[in-house]
Amino acid sequence: MSLPGQGIHRPPSAASAPWTRRLLWLAPLVFLGLFYFYPMVRILGLSLNRSPQGPLGGFVNLFTSPGELGILGFTVWQAALSTLLTLVIGLPGAYVLARYRFRGKALLRALTGIPFVLPTLVVAAAFNALLGPSGWINSALMAAFHLSAPPLSVTHSLAAILAAHVFYNTTIVLRMVGDFWSHLDPRLTDAARVLGASRWRALREVGLPLLLPAIATASLLVFLFDFTSFGVILVLGGPRLTTLEVEIYNQTVNLFNLPLAAALGIVQLAATLAMTVAYTRLAARVSRPLSLKAQRVTERPATSRRSRLAAVAVTGLLLLVLTSPLVALAGRSFARLGPQRQAAAGPLLTLDYYRHLNENPQGSLFYVPPTEAIWNSLTYAGATVMLALALGLPAAWSLAYDTGSRLNRWLDPLLMLPLGTSAVTLGFGFIIALDTPPLDLRASPLLVPIGHTLVAFPFVVRSLTPALRSIQPRLRQAAAMLGASPRQVLRHIDLPLVGRAVLVAAAFAFSISLGEFGATSLIARPEHPTVPILIYRFLSRPGTLNYGQAMALSTLLMLVTGGGMLAIERMRIADVGEF
Repeated sequence: MSLPGQGIHRPPSAASAPWTRRLLWLAPLVFLGLFYFYPMVRILGLSLNRSPQGPLGGFVNLFTSPGELGILGFTVWQAALSTLLTLVIGLPGAYVLARYRFRGKALLRALTGIPFVLPTLVVAAAFNALLGPSGWINSALMAAFHLSAPPLSVTHSLAAILAAHVFYNTTIVLRMVGDFWSHLDPRLTDAARVLGASRWRALREVGLPLLLPAIATASLLVFLFDFTSFGVILVLGGPRLTTLEVEIYNQTVNLFNLPLAAALGIVQLAATLAMTVAYTRLAARVSRPLSLKAQRVTERPATSRRSRLAAVAVTGLLLLVLTSPLVALAGRSFARLGPQRQAAAGPLLTLDYYRHLNENPQGSLFYVPPTEAIWNSLTYAGATVMLALALGLPAAWSLAYDTGSRLNRWLDPLLMLPLGTSAVTLGFGFIIALDTPPLDLRASPLLVPIGHTLVAFPFVVRSLTPALRSIQPRLRQAAAMLGASPRQVLRHIDLPLVGRAVLVAAAFAFSISLGEFGATSLIARPEHPTVPILIYRFLSRPGTLNYGQAMALSTLLMLVTGGGMLAIERMRIADVGEF
């Protein structure tokens, strides 16, 4: 006679489950230990010990220099202001993309995703092409009003930096907040409306509290990208406007003041850690299980006058802010520039810049055709996606399950440190630390996707954790009571429910890898460059031909990126990961 429950597979005990979940941290911690903390400790220790005043000499110089303190203050100020403006532009767009169904929505999402993948140097070049002294707007105004000098002076100003940051980071808000918003049950706010609340009160008191985890996540990531901005500040800020990242580069490469550069890098890391600790505390308080719905259930066609007006207004604003620099950049790749324009007897448009991409007139040994650079970038990006998801999924799953775990409270903020680390410092750390077997990877092509994964991995975790935390616990409990093991719960409950978030995380990891330039410029082999490195080679050489070739290659990168983004949106329409 069998005992009650005999032969039934019971869920793991409460005592064993935490240990099982702690094992999920093994691979992420080993990866971070080998390829982040070890190189950073080596390069920072070496740099600080080079000071004649001892290891603290760099900090003494930093905190006694009004110029360096001013740079620190400006870094925080411009990042906070850029984040606020990005939310002002992005949140209305996230609402329209989450709640309304309209023709061209997939194309709009794909277009708004292109800016994020572009290297920051290309973003700065795009704004120069649009607003610079010889940009399209100034040229049009000079021609229309017969002016002898450009009427607009935008470059080397705070306005140019803010505009470029909004252009670059709005897609983070659109995707992270919009994707989460699209799954919120609209009946929650509808119930508040039925009880007498106005539209805005229902949004303020019901919708926004539910969205707070996603908004906090997006805000943190936007702030970190603005806080560590390099290429945009370098090109558009000029000599007067400098951030910590640019100052670290100047002190390391131009002045070779390694102690001060190391002190600046440590301050940057400390600021990043403080922000992530604050974020994790906030997320633990406001995250809650929610009743989520598929987007095909929550969205509705824009049929009313109010909805059509909102969709048209927000779509027009997004297209103006996020595509006008792209159009200006692409136009520069076809327009004759400088002496070429003055000497041209034919049309002012040309394909010469594209034709010259496949030529090597100087016979350089390091010449690489654009097709090979594009293939290198796509290969590195694919490897980065696999690595980032393999490391990010278990970490996010552990964070979502053990919200009160002391281990998770310590580890969660550490995951964000790579995002707040100077790419220059990290690149030199790779060169210094990974130079002896079995970690002699300086000549290995694996070093590039490893470096890209360090940046993409925390992004993946931040994209997946809110979605995993929103899953109703009773679904997991019911599966466990029916005999499902933790692995089966993960496979049959968690992953199908967050399939959309996984797709978003993979898209961001792919985009980050395609556009990464800072660390890649130091660790990539000259014979295996990525597209951003090839663009930088053209931009760093004098002459209108080289500038035009940089614009042409940037346009090709935009086309590749746009095709990939559009393919992802097509997969979304097919309800991949919907429930």
